[in-house]
Amino acid sequence: MKKIIFLFSFLGFISCKSFDQISQIETHKPVQNEYFTVAFGSCDDQKIKNELWPAIDENHPSVWIWGGDNVYSDTSDMYFLKNNYEIQKQDSDYLKFIKYKIVLGTWDDHDFGVNDGGAEYPFKRESQQLLLDFLGTSKKASERKRDGIYTAKTIVVEGNKVKIIVLDSRFFRTALTKATDSKKRFQPNKYGEGTLLGKAQWNWLKKELRNSDAQFNVIVSSIQFLSDKHGFEAWGNFPHEIEKLEQLIISTKAQGTFIISGDRHIATFSSKNVAKLAYPIVDFTSSGLTHTYTSFSGEENPYVKGEVITDINFGLLKFDFKNNKVIMEIRGKQNKLLQEYVQIYPGK
Repeated sequence: MKKIIFLFSFLGFISCKSFDQISQIETHKPVQNEYFTVAFGSCDDQKIKNELWPAIDENHPSVWIWGGDNVYSDTSDMYFLKNNYEIQKQDSDYLKFIKYKIVLGTWDDHDFGVNDGGAEYPFKRESQQLLLDFLGTSKKASERKRDGIYTAKTIVVEGNKVKIIVLDSRFFRTALTKATDSKKRFQPNKYGEGTLLGKAQWNWLKKELRNSDAQFNVIVSSIQFLSDKHGFEAWGNFPHEIEKLEQLIISTKAQGTFIISGDRHIATFSSKNVAKLAYPIVDFTSSGLTHTYTSFSGEENPYVKGEVITDINFGLLKFDFKNNKVIMEIRGKQNKLLQEYVQIYPGK
């Protein structure tokens, strides 16, 4: 059944800032659409046929974002990892789908190379280059020359701008704390202990948000930002970094900022009102493309909106520049609309 949730936010004034000279810029036009459309998804096992590519393409997205676990390849063998990426790229439906599209993406643990892995993984630099090869990243790109796969791209659409900020939640992530509750895998670190993004990436992110003059800023995180009670990987394992990102969005006055995430093999919308921010922070999770958490029976999430979807799924972002609105859709097989969430942001 189609679920529709509307959240309207009209408050606040957001100042204009200088054009971002650091991010990549690309001019684009909507393709057969009333809206400018971005599609994303995560958790795509290369051993399972992805049935969703034709359905995703029916929506004519201009951008595709890989949200992590783009292949399943927990390994220290880089030849094995490379081969799994090649299997993924041999899918004729995928090759047809990405033609003439902007392709961006991050990684999660299974394409990084180790389950729940972080900074300690010894082959992270080699793995980084293989992911960038898979994404078709230029050999001259800055991501090739530094640690971490974080990047940003500003897309100009008939004078309007969408900025996509891709984070790396693996390369710099320090140790997690094992949960004392036997029903959970992890529990939050002590406040201030450890880092998810690392110093260099945090400095970069601050600059990207501060310099953004985009109407919408989409932050790509492989793991969930708002849902943090389930005991798996999440920003909630680093509570001080949740607060840091919230305060960064406030202090930089970045317009229309929200988060898309993956990892969980479910799809859901979460929304949180933050003091001094003129609009709520939305975290839109879409996972997975080939397999899902079919035995899901519920979990605590104080920010959830609507129902949790356990069908295979992909996410759509439809940008309505005229009304400063983003229509967020969870879709599944045969392009079926499973749930929708609408967020209206304050104007300039």
